[in-house]
Amino acid sequence: MVVVDDSSGAKHAMMWALTHVANRGDFLTLLHILPHYGAGAEEAPSLANSLGTLCKACRPEVEVEALVIQGPKLGTILSQVKKLEASVLVLSQTKPSTFCCLTRSSGEELVEQCINQAECLTLAVRKQSKGVGGYLVSTRWQKNFWLLA
Repeated sequence: MVVVDDSSGAKHAMMWALTHVANRGDFLTLLHILPHYGAGAEEAPSLANSLGTLCKACRPEVEVEALVIQGPKLGTILSQVKKLEASVLVLSQTKPSTFCCLTRSSGEELVEQCINQAECLTLAVRKQSKGVGGYLVSTRWQKNFWLLA
């Protein structure tokens, strides 16, 4: 399962999951969460479907399903992991804020909570800057592991 939205980071995480986690015959669920009723409701199905189409074009041997659900992010992610019996959860990891010592963004907190609470292997992925290449991957056991691939 990959949590997606309209950010470039989410698209990078989705493509990373397709190339590094998904195998022939696997089932990939793209989960797009709408935090408030009506907020972005018109664009959500089209975004989820276009990302699903992109996945199918890149890896036709992987089954892709797009889910759009309204609800609180953490609760929705955790309940869908359990309901769908996901074996791997992939999220986009944002770049730490400039004031990371003083405060953490809600996105950073969400990723950390998912890593610690999800009932499956959870990976937070962030593409390195243009000049460096590779990805930073965080799990429950390893934070910001650099993966050149």
